Amino acid sequence: MPDLSAMAEIAARAARKGPPPVHLWNPPFCGAIDMRIAADGAWLYQGTPIGRPAMVRLFASILRKDPERYVLVTPAEMVEIAVEDAPFLAVAMEQRGEPGDPALSFRTNVDDEVIAGADHPLRFEQEATGGFRPYVLVRGGLWAKATRSVYFELVDMAETQVVGGVGMLGVRSSGVFFPMAAASEIGDPG
Repeated sequence: MPDLSAMAEIAARAARKGPPPVHLWNPPFCGAIDMRIAADGAWLYQGTPIGRPAMVRLFASILRKDPERYVLVTPAEMVEIAVEDAPFLAVAMEQRGEPGDPALSFRTNVDDEVIAGADHPLRFEQEATGGFRPYVLVRGGLWAKATRSVYFELVDMAETQVVGGVGMLGVRSSGVFFPMAAASEIGDPG
């Protein structure tokens, strides 16, 4: 069974030198552990919330999305964890740049900051209720789901643009237009 305190110590040492290069590490797979990131962004170990934000940030720094699973990875071992929706939440958004050429900066619940654009795209998933859920790519296949307040900020700044001959409602950031849905299909986006 992997030692979580050892993983946390390795992550802490790596964090002092900058973001850990988890994409370069290929240690042996040690199985799954009882750790889960809930849809509301809470990190749980054996069903109990991890209450220390610094510990959550350390684990987030060694999180990687492999094609078949989410893993915590160090140079010595790799363990699978469960993720209910997205591993992070986009908890704040700031509009930077010029009014005609905005750059939308997102801060996550684990203090990552990204500016939406070609390298950090936004995506909008349709819900069965008719609304949609916005996400921003943080790094390496790891997405942050927008909180309700960020969702409403995005809706407030939405504009219509023709994409492939269809009027699409969406937002612009760093010179890229991110369509939410066909303008004709949007009534009340909430």
